[in-house]
Amino acid sequence: MEAEVPRADPEQDGLESGRRLFARPVVFVRGVAQLDQLPPAELPEIAFTGRSNVGKSSLLNALVNRRKLARTSRTPGRTQELNFFRLADTLMLVDLPGYGYARAPRARVEAWQRLLRAYLRGRPNLARALVLVDARHGPKASDRAMMELLAEAAVPFALVLTKCDLLKPAELERRLEDTRTFVRSRQGAVPEVFATSARTGAGMVELRAALARIAAETVAPGGLP
Repeated sequence: MEAEVPRADPEQDGLESGRRLFARPVVFVRGVAQLDQLPPAELPEIAFTGRSNVGKSSLLNALVNRRKLARTSRTPGRTQELNFFRLADTLMLVDLPGYGYARAPRARVEAWQRLLRAYLRGRPNLARALVLVDARHGPKASDRAMMELLAEAAVPFALVLTKCDLLKPAELERRLEDTRTFVRSRQGAVPEVFATSARTGAGMVELRAALARIAAETVAPGGLP
């Protein structure tokens, strides 16, 4: 009698693919303040966006298991450029300027907004945006405005709840359910909602797996998978 061959577990395979991808080298490429400074569109890009101080840089650091890859600050509005990070030869991770706070001259804020809109509408290899939302508060008006901009630019996006360790389990479950209901009514939103904590590492395994899946399914204009 032949031995039974174990069946593959797609979920576990996906988690392992995410672990392997985010264990590979990641380097800072450049900060971009003007469109002509954008790196070549060779790899699929994942853009990280959210209100100032929502924890974008902390989430990026946690994803790649690096403490200081992306600069973090207690001062809202620290990220003032599009910061590009190359993950091996597979993905480009893009840390976008935070919105909803403007401790900067109005002319500079308007310049950031123009750059952001031009990037979202014109970047052919932008595969997904992650809209980070503080789990304690849920989506705010500025988050909705960003989602509308992404929908207009035909950029699919997913919601990522941050700082989930600051909620009690029952509170977090209610927030997740409310957020899943919310995204069902948003044009361009994918159904999956990620609950994360950069401090504890919660949700990082699942988020890595989702991004690895996007990388495997996307071919950028430059021809690299």
